[in-house]
Amino acid sequence: MTERPLLWFPQPLPASRSPLQGGGGKLNKPNHQVQGERVGIKLTELQRAFEARRVELQNTAAGLDPEQVLVIETIGTVEDFYKAAKKIEGLEWMGEIEVDEIPPDENFSNPEKPEKLLKGRLYLVLTNQQALTEMLSLWNHYKDQPDPKLKFDKGLTKFRDVFCHLRDIRRWGPQDRLRETGVLEIWQEELNDPYLQNRAIRFEAELWYRSSQDKRREGEATVASLVQQLGGQIISQCSLSGINYHAILAELPASKIQEIIDTPETELVKCDNIMFFRPAGQISAGNRPTEDFAEPSNYQVDSIAQGHPVLAIFDGLPLANHELLQDRIIIDDPDGWAADYPANERLHGTTMASLAIHGDLNSNQAPLSRPIYVRPIMRPDTNDFRSPRRESLPSDQLSVDLLHRAVRRLYENDGGEDPAAPTIKIINLSIGDPSRQFSQVMSPLARLLDWLSAKYGVLFIISAGNQLSSVPLDLTLDQFEALTPEQVEEKSIHALLLNARSRSLLSPAECINGVSVGSVHYDYANAANLANRFDPFTSLLPSPVSSFGSGYRRSIKPDLVYFGGKQWYDKPFLGRNPVSLSVSNSYGAPGNKVAIPGQPGSLDSSAYTRGTSNATALVSRAAVLCHDNLMEIVQQNPENDYSDIYTAPIIKAMLAHGCSWSDIAPRILTALDGLGNVDQPGSWTSRWIGYGIPDIGKVLECTAQRATIIGFGQLGDSQAHVYKMPLPPSLGSRRDWRKLTVTLAWFSPTQPSTQKYRTASMWFEANNRLANDRQEAAGGRSGWQAVRRGTLQHEVFEGENAHPFIDGEYLVIKINCRKEAAEIDTMIPYGIIVSLEVREGVELPIYQEIRDRVRIQPVIQVQQNAAGS
Repeated sequence: MTERPLLWFPQPLPASRSPLQGGGGKLNKPNHQVQGERVGIKLTELQRAFEARRVELQNTAAGLDPEQVLVIETIGTVEDFYKAAKKIEGLEWMGEIEVDEIPPDENFSNPEKPEKLLKGRLYLVLTNQQALTEMLSLWNHYKDQPDPKLKFDKGLTKFRDVFCHLRDIRRWGPQDRLRETGVLEIWQEELNDPYLQNRAIRFEAELWYRSSQDKRREGEATVASLVQQLGGQIISQCSLSGINYHAILAELPASKIQEIIDTPETELVKCDNIMFFRPAGQISAGNRPTEDFAEPSNYQVDSIAQGHPVLAIFDGLPLANHELLQDRIIIDDPDGWAADYPANERLHGTTMASLAIHGDLNSNQAPLSRPIYVRPIMRPDTNDFRSPRRESLPSDQLSVDLLHRAVRRLYENDGGEDPAAPTIKIINLSIGDPSRQFSQVMSPLARLLDWLSAKYGVLFIISAGNQLSSVPLDLTLDQFEALTPEQVEEKSIHALLLNARSRSLLSPAECINGVSVGSVHYDYANAANLANRFDPFTSLLPSPVSSFGSGYRRSIKPDLVYFGGKQWYDKPFLGRNPVSLSVSNSYGAPGNKVAIPGQPGSLDSSAYTRGTSNATALVSRAAVLCHDNLMEIVQQNPENDYSDIYTAPIIKAMLAHGCSWSDIAPRILTALDGLGNVDQPGSWTSRWIGYGIPDIGKVLECTAQRATIIGFGQLGDSQAHVYKMPLPPSLGSRRDWRKLTVTLAWFSPTQPSTQKYRTASMWFEANNRLANDRQEAAGGRSGWQAVRRGTLQHEVFEGENAHPFIDGEYLVIKINCRKEAAEIDTMIPYGIIVSLEVREGVELPIYQEIRDRVRIQPVIQVQQNAAGS
C-alpha cells in the first residue's frame, strides 16, 4: 500500500437531474408556396423512378412487390422522426445520417451568417407502393394548407416538420452503395496488383438490417442469387440484432469486378437489399523484414507473472517462447492458426505483448505482475507471396463476426467449453481499417465494440490509426534544404493540419465507449544516426502519423495520446518537386524498443517500432496498473460494498484523469496562429491530442499537496447523484495556484438506428469557488459542450483567487443522467474521480486535511434507493 492512497468519496445524495442548456440555431427556410413547388417536382421524379424500378424488378421476378429505400434529406434536424415513420404501414425505418458542410442557397441559409455552411440530416426509410402512396397523401395535405400549425393525425406531425425542412427526396441508388466506402479504389488496386491478378476478389455487402428474420433471409437469398449469376460465391454471412448489422462476405471473378468499376449500374449494385459495398480484409500489420535490424534485448527479468489476466490482446500470434514473453502470456488459439504461422512472421502480436508487459524496453520498467491473455485475430495473408507475409484479419471471415465471437468466448460458454477468460476487464485492439476513415457514420465494427463494452462491462483500448501516406509541403527541394529544423517543424505542422480531413480516425477508433489512443512523437531511444532520414519535429508533439479526430457527433477523439515513438521521414531526393513528407519504415532507432522474432533460433531479439499501435499497447499496460491499484484500495476498504460492475468505468476514468495539454498543446496553438483565421484553435488541438498525455502516476497515489477521491454509482433516466468533497481549511483565503480535475466515465447502451445513438447521457457540474477557469480540451469557456458528447467527461479548472471558506464547507459535484436515443432500460454504472492540488513545494497539507474529513460509508444501498425514487 502506498503512503498516500487514493480516497473514497462519502455516499452520494440522490437528486433530480439538472435542466439542459442550449437550443437549435436559426435558419432561413423557403415559404410554403416555394417549398410546395420545389418538393412537388422532386416527388414527381421520385414516383417515376419508383415505377421504373418496379417494372424492372417485375420483369425479372413475377409478382414481386418491390421495396426501395428512400433518402429524405433535410436542412436542420427533426428529432424523433422515426416515431412518425413507424406509424405508416409498409414504411420501415432504416436509420439516419448527420450531414455537415451543406452550401447555403436561395432556399436555406443562416440569417445571421448567410455564407455559413449548414448542417442537415438524411433519413433512410424502406417503402413499398402502399407506403409511398400514404406519404404522398401526407404531402398533399401539407401542400394544400399553408397554415404553419397545420394539424396531422396523432403521431404524424413530424412529417409536417420534415416537409418544412426538406431539401431533397430520392431513391438510395448505386452511387450511395459505392461512394465514400473506398471500395472502387481498392478493387482497382487489387486488379492492378501483379500478386493478386487472376484470382477472385472478395468484398463485403452490408445489407439493410430488417427487423423481420424472414425479410433478412429473403434479402440474403436475393443477393446470393445475383452474386452466383455473375459467377461468384458467398463465403460467409453475419447478422447481429444488437447493432442492426447484416452482411455477406462474397467474391466475384476479377472480370466482373472490372465491369462494375466500368459500369456501376449493374443489377447487383442496384439491388435494393444492399446498403453498402465495402472492401474485405483491409485490416493488417506491417510486412517489412526485421532480421537486419534485430539486436539482443539485454533486458533482465527476475519476477514471474501470477494470478488471473485482466488484459486481453486481440492481435497477431506472438512468439510465446521469446524470453521476454515466456510464462507471461496465455495464448488462446481456438481456430488452430499456430500451425500455419511461422515464428518469423509473428511480429505484430509479439511487439504488442512486449509493450503491454514491459513497456518500452529502454524505459526500464518492471514487468506486469499478471499474465496477459492473447487471442490471435490476424494471421499471415495467404495471398501475399512476399516474405515475410503481412499479418491481417483473414479474408474468409467478416471482421465483425470474428471479433464478436472472440469477445463472447471470454465471458460465455463456447461449444461446451467454459468461458475462456471471464476476469478480463481490458481489451487491447491495436488495429485499424485504412479503408474506413471515420466520417460522421459509425462503422459496424465501432458499433460492435460499443455494444459489447456495455454488455460485458469491458473497456476497449483502441488505436486511433496510423496515416502512412505522404504529406505535401508545397516546397521545392532547394527551399526545403534551406530551412532550419524549427522551420521544418512549422511547415510540417501546417501541412498535417491542412490535411487533417484526409487523415481522420480509422475504424473502429470512433466508438464512444472505448478509449481511442493517438501517438506522441517521443521515446527513450538514443538515435543519432540520421542517415537519409530526418526528424520533422524539435518539440514534443503528436506523431506525424497519428490520426485526427473528432469523434461521433463532434465528441472528443482521440481520447488521449501516448508515447508511440519518434517517426522520422525519408529525406527528399533530387528531382522530386514539390517536396513531400514520406514515412521512413526502418526498424532501427528511434522508436519504442520491443521484443521481436529475430533470426531462426533467436529468442531474445529486439528492434524499434513506432505508431498508434504502440501507444495503445502502452496505455493498455497502464490500465492494468490502474486496475491493480484500484483493487488494492478496494480490499483496504471492504465497508464500501464495492461491485465489479464499476471496475471498467473507473479504469477508464483513471486513464484520462491525469491527462493534460500543458506539455504538448502550446506548440500546436502557436502553429495555428501562424496559419491565420483559424476558428476555435482549441477544438483543432483536441482533434489531434484529445484530452492530452496521461500521467498515470497521478492516479496511482496522492501527494501531500494533492488529494484524489474516487466515487462510483448507478443512475437511471432523470436521476442524479450529488457528491460533497470537503475543502481543506488551509487553502481558505490564500491566493496560491490550485487545480481541480474532475473525470466522469461510463458505458452507454446504444441505439444504432438513430443519429443520437447514445442511449444514456451523463454529465457532471462542479459548483466550485476554488478554481473556475476552465482549461484545455474543453476549449476554454466557449467549448465546454464537446466534453459532454461522448462517455468520458474530463475537465481541468485552475485559479489562484482567494475565496474565503470555513472548515466544514464542501465542493459540490453533481452527476446527471438522462435518456437520449432511447429509453434507459437498465441502471448505468459510472466512475468519477476528483483531484484537488496546489503546487509542489507549497507547504499546505491538502491530502491530510481532506482525508481527515472524508467519511467512508456504504454506497450501494443509497444508490439502490435512489434508483427507485
